[in-house]
Amino acid sequence: MNLARTSKIVAQAFDAAMVEAGGTLPVWLTLLSVKSKELANQRELAGMIGIQGATLTHHLNAMEAQGLLTRRRDPENRRVHQVALTEAGEAMFEKLRLAAIDFDRRLRAGIADERLAEFAEVLAALRANAGG
Repeated sequence: MNLARTSKIVAQAFDAAMVEAGGTLPVWLTLLSVKSKELANQRELAGMIGIQGATLTHHLNAMEAQGLLTRRRDPENRRVHQVALTEAGEAMFEKLRLAAIDFDRRLRAGIADERLAEFAEVLAALRANAGG
């Protein structure tokens, strides 16, 4: 229960930091995923973010309307859409990246690197024990 409560509080605080910076958690995850691959198709993108295709389509439609990204059909497979950031998308990515770095810095404040490394190991063990 402690892990679940902490996870929820941290996730809500991170989402609030993204909103304060002008984005949302889904926008950040989408921009980060597209940025990490030069061109990602929508199916791969949904998998990277961990959401269903229909939910991703909703987010992509909104982000495309805001001018943050473009989608085009893959010339080799017309059923696949490729997603790329626009100049505005690159700017939003940078703004949200700085907000994420600041959030991470505040979250880790006062915790020694050794303790953080041990905590990462404990989280990995918990994931493994849970079957993930």
